[in-house]
Amino acid sequence: MKKLINDPEDVLSEFMRGFSIAHKDIVEYKTDPVHFHRAGGAVQGKTGLVSGGGSGHEPLGGGYVGAGMLDAVAPGAFFSSPTPDQILAATEAANGGAGVLHLVLNYTGDILNFEMAAELAAAEDIEVATVVIDDDVAVENSTWTAGRRGVAGAIAAMKMTGAATDLGYDLAKTAEVCTKINDSMGTMGLALTACTVPTAGKPSFDLGPDEIELGIGVHGEPGVKRVPMMQVDEIVDVLVDAVVKDLKFERGENVLLYINGLGATPLSEQYIMYNHAWDKLDALGVNVTRSQVGNYFTSLEMAGASVTIMRLDEELTKLYDAPVHTAGWRKGV
Repeated sequence: MKKLINDPEDVLSEFMRGFSIAHKDIVEYKTDPVHFHRAGGAVQGKTGLVSGGGSGHEPLGGGYVGAGMLDAVAPGAFFSSPTPDQILAATEAANGGAGVLHLVLNYTGDILNFEMAAELAAAEDIEVATVVIDDDVAVENSTWTAGRRGVAGAIAAMKMTGAATDLGYDLAKTAEVCTKINDSMGTMGLALTACTVPTAGKPSFDLGPDEIELGIGVHGEPGVKRVPMMQVDEIVDVLVDAVVKDLKFERGENVLLYINGLGATPLSEQYIMYNHAWDKLDALGVNVTRSQVGNYFTSLEMAGASVTIMRLDEELTKLYDAPVHTAGWRKGV
C-alpha cells in the first residue's frame, strides 16, 4: 500500500481537520460527535438539508456543505455508515426552525441510522422528512442494499435540493422536489481497478488485470457482470443503454448528462466517455442541455466512472442552474 498518510488510524481525523482549515470560510467541523455544518450555523426560517454516509467518497461529505447545497453532513468511517448521534448532531446544526430533510443514499446501515436519528430529532421537536436516493439502474438488490443503490446521482440531488431550500421551499415541497429529482435520473458505472481502504491495507476486491466490472457499486459491490476490457465506446454503450431503458426517454426531451470519476480516472478519459454518451443521446433525439464531468462521488483511488442521465423540466433546470458555493461544487457565485 502506497498512500500519502501517517498512521492509518489517524487518516480520518487528519484529513477532516485539514479540510476544515482549508475551507473555514464555508464549513465548521465538530468532533464530538463528528459532523460538518455551514459556517455561521443554521439559516433561520430555511428548511435544513442533511446527508451523510461513509468517508472515502470525497468531496462527498464536508465538500458539499455550503450555500446552495447541504446545511450539514455526518461522515462515517471509510465506507461505513455514520452513527445516529452524528446524524442527530448534524440535524440539530441544520435546524433553522422550518424542519430538516434527510437526504439518504440507499444503503441498509445508512437507512437504519437515519431512521433512528429522525426519531431522536422528533423527541426534540425537530420536524424531519426523509427522501431515499436510489439512482443505480444496474442491480436491484446487492451487498449492503435492499433495492437499488444510491450512487453518483445523489450529488446532483443534493445540489438541486439545496437550491430549493435556499429558494424558500418548505419542508413538504422540498421533499416533493427531491423525490422528483430521484425519479428523474438513473446511473450506471464500471470499475477498472479496486481501491484500498487505509485501515485495511489491501484492495477491497479482486479484479484481474484485463477485467472490468460493469455496474460496480461505489464500495466495490458486485455489478451485473465481469467482462474482458473493452474499448470505451463499447463500455459507454452498455451504461447509457441501461439508463435509457430504465427511464424510457422520448425524442425532444431535455436531460443532464453527468460523467462521474471514481477517483483515479483522468478527466481526459471522462470526456471521451462524455463524447460518445452525447452522440448516443443525440441519435435518440434527446437534447443534452446541461452537462457535468468530474470527480464528484469517488471511491478513494478506484479507477472507473459512471454515467448519470437526468430528465429535466423547467423547475429542475432552474434548480440545477442556481448558485452554489461549497468546497466541492461552485457555480454562479
